[in-house]
Amino acid sequence: MLKITPYLGTLVLIVSIGGLWYPKLGYVVALVFLSILVISPFRGRWFCGNLCLWGSFNDFWVGKISRKVSIPGLFSSLFLRVPVFILLMGFNISRIISTEGAVDKLGMVFVTMSILTASFSILFGAAWSPRAWCTVCPMGTLQRLLGGGKYPLKLDSDLCIDCSRCQKVCPMQLDLRAAGGDPDCIKCGRCVEACPRGALRF
Repeated sequence: MLKITPYLGTLVLIVSIGGLWYPKLGYVVALVFLSILVISPFRGRWFCGNLCLWGSFNDFWVGKISRKVSIPGLFSSLFLRVPVFILLMGFNISRIISTEGAVDKLGMVFVTMSILTASFSILFGAAWSPRAWCTVCPMGTLQRLLGGGKYPLKLDSDLCIDCSRCQKVCPMQLDLRAAGGDPDCIKCGRCVEACPRGALRF
């Protein structure tokens, strides 16, 4: 992850709380969406592990209250994630259209998105694992669809000693030794840093 990653989560609180009085703060969310559209076709879910405000919020805030148990397999299923994506995006697009371009009203739509996402992050993170919401997150699903095979994690099986340190530090609880890499890998690099033999790389 980047050096700034642990500090980005504070922006979620600023946007979600401060945005109630200053709706223009919601445009930070719009900037996040734009960044995802630009980055994900080339790096997959790299944004999730390095620049996502809510991902940082999950890791470094929600993680303090999390039970840290296994994330239900259903959450990573596209049979759940695609309908969630369509439902939430359809809801938000209809709200954006209803603002008729009014700056503060549009900003408040984005603030509401931030509050809703933070709420799910806290709920899912406390019940299961800090990144539980990230397995269902519509923006994560979009990044997977746009660039799931890009910038994959690679394993040198000759160097791997099956110590499972990589598995223990993966915030998404992925099978890091799967051939070709998992399209939901958020490229945070924690597994690479944890590997004692340098068997993992991007």
